[in-house]
Amino acid sequence: MQTYKIAAIPADGIGPEVIAAGLQALEALERREGTFKLDVTQFDWGSDYYKKHGVMMPADGTQQLKPFDAIFFGAVGAPDVPDHVTLWGLRLPICQGFDQYANVRPTKILPGIVSPLAGVKPGDLDWVIVRENSEGEYSGHGGRAHRGLPEEVGTEVAIFTRVGVTRIMRYAFKLAQSRPRKLLTVVTKSNAQRHGMVMWDEIAAEVAAEFPDVTWDKMLVDAMTVRMTLKPRSLDTIVATNLHADILSDLAGALAGSLGVAPTANIDPERRFPSMFEPIHGSAFDITGKGIANPVATFWTAAQMLEHLGQPKAAERLMHAVEAVTGSGVTTPDVGGTANTKQVTDAVCEAIRGSNIVL
Repeated sequence: MQTYKIAAIPADGIGPEVIAAGLQALEALERREGTFKLDVTQFDWGSDYYKKHGVMMPADGTQQLKPFDAIFFGAVGAPDVPDHVTLWGLRLPICQGFDQYANVRPTKILPGIVSPLAGVKPGDLDWVIVRENSEGEYSGHGGRAHRGLPEEVGTEVAIFTRVGVTRIMRYAFKLAQSRPRKLLTVVTKSNAQRHGMVMWDEIAAEVAAEFPDVTWDKMLVDAMTVRMTLKPRSLDTIVATNLHADILSDLAGALAGSLGVAPTANIDPERRFPSMFEPIHGSAFDITGKGIANPVATFWTAAQMLEHLGQPKAAERLMHAVEAVTGSGVTTPDVGGTANTKQVTDAVCEAIRGSNIVL
């Protein structure tokens, strides 16, 4: 039996609620499959840790995480701690420190969930957004001068490297090649950003030559929002910069019904370091403690983690269970249901235990 070491960081807001739900579902899968075991260690890092210690995680936090096979992350952010402190103090040091340069965000309409798009049903919207996760607009370069004075200046410098763009482009083309439609859309803003974004376009064309069986096209990011809304069936795999894909993937989650069903994987494709898996929805302090957080995004994220760990059958069984539960109408209020977090989690675990699907 294969044992995997998992670092769980529930962190802030609804993070502890959904990570607990995810771990409950993973435990049910362990027992149902009988082929693997998860050795989970929980870390109390996050905004509460910051209020006690002045940092979001210890100085040697990434060193503590390095021996693990994967990281299961909840959410970061609190109303009484500046957002840049929470993000740059916990999530980004892990992503950048472990060179998790491929942020992979699948999106589809699950059974029983209604898209806000008229006439769009399960099967009509099935995308994977690949977000460059190590540089770009979130590189952290820039600064402020003459603070508080009329001539104050703030600069935010987007850094694009040939190495960084080439590797994410190659990752996206390979992913598109593995999907039935073999279709990739490259998103930039090269009409206005004539240096880094034009380089993106040029490198996309270079890498495309390595994948003659993949059909690809280009879109400006503003036009892409229109295409996602009006022509969702025309898209399949999408690749974009750190900022552009961050925004587009939130739109994608909303178009699929709710951010509460949207997963994320922060991948180091070379497997030099542990990859990190997190639901997309954030800390959602407006519903924290109410017991109604949607755990589906965390279940889907857990399925991504299982696939990465080499357990595709367990991942498939988990998603079968999730789709059976949402299809039966057991859903949380964010997608029009009346169930709470516990009821959805218990239903998914029961579906796992009762699963007789041969995979």
